[in-house]
Amino acid sequence: MARPTTRVLALLELLQAGGTRTVAELADRLEVDERTVRRYVRHLVDLDIPVESVRGRYGGYRLSAGYRVPPLMLTDDEALAVLLGLIAGRRTGLTTAAGTAGDTAAAKIRRVLPRPLAGRLDAVLDSLAFTTAPDEPTAPETAVLLAIADAVRHHRPISLRYTAADGRRGERTLHPYGLVAHSGRWYVTGADVGAGEDRTFRLDRIADARALPGTFEPPADLDPARRVLTGFARAPYRHEVSVLVRETAERIRARLPAALAIVAEASPPGGADPDAEPWCRVEVHAERLDWVPALLASLDRPFVVERPDELRDSVLAFAERLRDSARRGRPDGG
Repeated sequence: MARPTTRVLALLELLQAGGTRTVAELADRLEVDERTVRRYVRHLVDLDIPVESVRGRYGGYRLSAGYRVPPLMLTDDEALAVLLGLIAGRRTGLTTAAGTAGDTAAAKIRRVLPRPLAGRLDAVLDSLAFTTAPDEPTAPETAVLLAIADAVRHHRPISLRYTAADGRRGERTLHPYGLVAHSGRWYVTGADVGAGEDRTFRLDRIADARALPGTFEPPADLDPARRVLTGFARAPYRHEVSVLVRETAERIRARLPAALAIVAEASPPGGADPDAEPWCRVEVHAERLDWVPALLASLDRPFVVERPDELRDSVLAFAERLRDSARRGRPDGG
């Protein structure tokens, strides 16, 4: 649960957005009761922040006209954390489509820093190297990201204008469960009302998102990240591979990404001792089979191919190539 100080600052941010906010609205956004909202307002007033109380049917709270928050003050650690966060966000795709927003924000922070501290931070940033190149730009629109996040938080349905991978455009009504950032892209997962099933959509393909009336109840024990990764693993491809592996599910999952393979405990194959080590069923969807034998070999555990039959031939051919390579160049010519 957020600390009271965090919520008081969140209240200030809501009031800075402008207009009059009702007590009920503020209580909903801060996830507290109305009595607590009034106590937080008193905290702001005690800090000499001019919060006005507006009476009447549409009354509530607002900031006095012309009020501006004092300049932001950062410690050395905080300034470095902010600048590194901006750079990491740009490199990993965790930025919005406001192209230069991260650069301009970093420039503003640098501009107000004391010269000695700015020089030290520049030294860190100039000496910093990344092991991976930045991904292609797939950032979502800021308005889309914020609208979906608000709908997720308040369990509200949303209407999406979406462009599919094949270029088809249409509108979808979604009960959004959560936002997920994966491999430089943003995704929203939820129940597609029109399709009657759970779906995942890339945010950079959403042109517009608007909240709809009403609310919905999300599933219990919800894990949006797991849903997105499992959806990747179940994507339709030419081959549906199923293999029994003699190993625990935990150890297999540590070797195979959730977006690649679905792992579940299974009964041992015929003739295997049921009291011996556990077996798991590993399912992989693949367009080609030539890389699957190497994947299975990397587990270094006994396995039994269930399907497809041609995978057995691929495994045997892979084993022959490994044996030939290991023998090549031996002095005895064996």
